[in-house]
Amino acid sequence: MKKKYVLVGTGGRSSMYLEAIAGDFTETAEICALCDTNQTRMDHRQKLLLDKYGIGPVPTYKAAQFEQMIADIKPDTVIVTSMDRTHHKYICRAMELGCDVITEKPMTIDAEKCQQIIDTKKRTGKNIIVTFNYRYSPRNTRIKELLKSGIAGQITSVTFEWLLDTSHGADYFRRWHRNKNNSGGLLVHKSTHHFDLMNWWLDSMPKTVFCMADLKFYGKENAENRGVTEFYSRVRGSEIAKKDPFAIRIPEGSLTEQLYYDAEHEDSYYRDQSVFGDGISIEDNMNVMVRYENNTVMNYCLYAHAPWEGYRVCFNGTKGRLEFNVVENPFVNSDIVEDFATPGMRELMTDKKTMVPEIIFQPLWGKPVEFTYEVKNKSGHGGGDMLLLNHIFLGAENDPLGHAAGYLDGAKSILTGIAANISMKTGQAVNVKDLVQF
Repeated sequence: MKKKYVLVGTGGRSSMYLEAIAGDFTETAEICALCDTNQTRMDHRQKLLLDKYGIGPVPTYKAAQFEQMIADIKPDTVIVTSMDRTHHKYICRAMELGCDVITEKPMTIDAEKCQQIIDTKKRTGKNIIVTFNYRYSPRNTRIKELLKSGIAGQITSVTFEWLLDTSHGADYFRRWHRNKNNSGGLLVHKSTHHFDLMNWWLDSMPKTVFCMADLKFYGKENAENRGVTEFYSRVRGSEIAKKDPFAIRIPEGSLTEQLYYDAEHEDSYYRDQSVFGDGISIEDNMNVMVRYENNTVMNYCLYAHAPWEGYRVCFNGTKGRLEFNVVENPFVNSDIVEDFATPGMRELMTDKKTMVPEIIFQPLWGKPVEFTYEVKNKSGHGGGDMLLLNHIFLGAENDPLGHAAGYLDGAKSILTGIAANISMKTGQAVNVKDLVQF
């Protein structure tokens, strides 16, 4: 029997779920309704389902009609892909109305909202799946297997550097994410992936967090300090933007145009804001130190204006050092990456060579050993998306490495970022156990 799904939030992140249900998982899943603040976006998604998959017309509900949608449709599960600051509202109300929940990361953006989700989950007994697709990436799975094997011994410390390039990284400073009240900043919105990986890899959770971070590159003041004298608020209609390599160019007829340009008359949300404008309240350079419950210490660095994108993780253990180096392809959550990539990134995208990540173990004595992994599909996040979707829509009974993530994983991943946000304000280390009660 098919499970009935409804989806809240029809922006870019909804595509993976809608097309999975309408495509590969039609035998087990059915999309029964859409909900959003913006009717134009829902109409576009409705048309896509009808034209591409022959599904529909699917009923649409404005955000204020969420409870009416649940009453009308009686879904088994609510999929939440709305703006981060709204996640907790839909997650909690869905559970209170008798539904299970699948939610995009981050589960929510602050400790109060996190506690509300934990309490509602306990009270209702409903299920929450948090979609950490990076766990499922074959290369990240290989690291989990190696650490679990004990090859490096007890892990004493970790250095973790994540670089966002001037395509992907810049994009967070154009969109709603640039307002920390919406996203919790990159340490919550983006780094929740990385902090979840570390929790999963180490089989532990954060205990104490200290952070220093700032906005050092994006924003008007920083641009002025570098000698920039011409500014604009958004790309559309701006002559100045034509000279800015950071300006996004949205092609006519593209998915992004249909979801955002065509929909902005309803909510005045502008997808093409200048990354060097006023009103940016998130950081672009972040350094975090974390002590975990198992006594491992991690030094984490994230910056969002790098010339290339990828990450480096080094695990120092009692038997040696495991090094993990990844160069990722440029990415942005739309179909327009080639239109606003910097020249260097554009050249990289046309390079047909496969950029293979390196996993190397250096024992305390002896020669280094290189490890490989196998990618069995071409889905997003290094082949992880399809494996994640299989778990979501077919079940995760066979899960020896614990890929499937629930509400506790969702909470533990964001608590590092939430604690880091508090630390950067107070200048003090934060004890994670003081933030929420499990």
